[in-house]
Amino acid sequence: MLIYLCSHGCEDINYLCENAQIQMIFKAIQGKFKIKSGLKYLEDELSKPKPVSNRKNGISSIGCIVDMDKFPDPEAFNKLISDFKLQPNGVKIIGYKKDEAAHSPFGVQFCTDKDLGWNGTIENGFVSEFVDREYDVLINYYTEDKLVLNLLTARTNARIKVGFPSVDSKLNDLIFETPINSFDVFKNELKKYLKVLNEIK
Repeated sequence: MLIYLCSHGCEDINYLCENAQIQMIFKAIQGKFKIKSGLKYLEDELSKPKPVSNRKNGISSIGCIVDMDKFPDPEAFNKLISDFKLQPNGVKIIGYKKDEAAHSPFGVQFCTDKDLGWNGTIENGFVSEFVDREYDVLINYYTEDKLVLNLLTARTNARIKVGFPSVDSKLNDLIFETPINSFDVFKNELKKYLKVLNEIK
């Protein structure tokens, strides 16, 4: 009886291991196809003319997409509320972290690579809420061409998109060559060029 239980248990373990391996292989293949479909969506979006916004000149809403692996203080962007004299809800922030297990100590919601869905979608409720809005300025605060970040930028509607030269130039209207860890320098450049564009006084 004991021998029967042992051998039967071993068969169950082997079956579970094989099943787990199959699931891992399936997920890996599925992940590759999701990346491929995301890249295709991004290519198609960047080839289209930029949609015309009905928003008037002036800054009342700023969206911020932040690579929290490179800039771990996303709440710094809340300073833009006072700097640009916005309403308390005038700044919206969405973060990105590569690792799903990593946590956000500052309470800023974020997405990860595992949120990538089919056809360039990002299956994350906080992302959906973020991209459903339209902004006067979208700050793309990341310096590496990461698919999820680029999809976030492409899916978000804004009159002016601002970012760094190390990512695809089609994603941004204004490009600032400042260090990513020098937020104040970036902010001062942003204010300077928005004045030139008659967006602020």
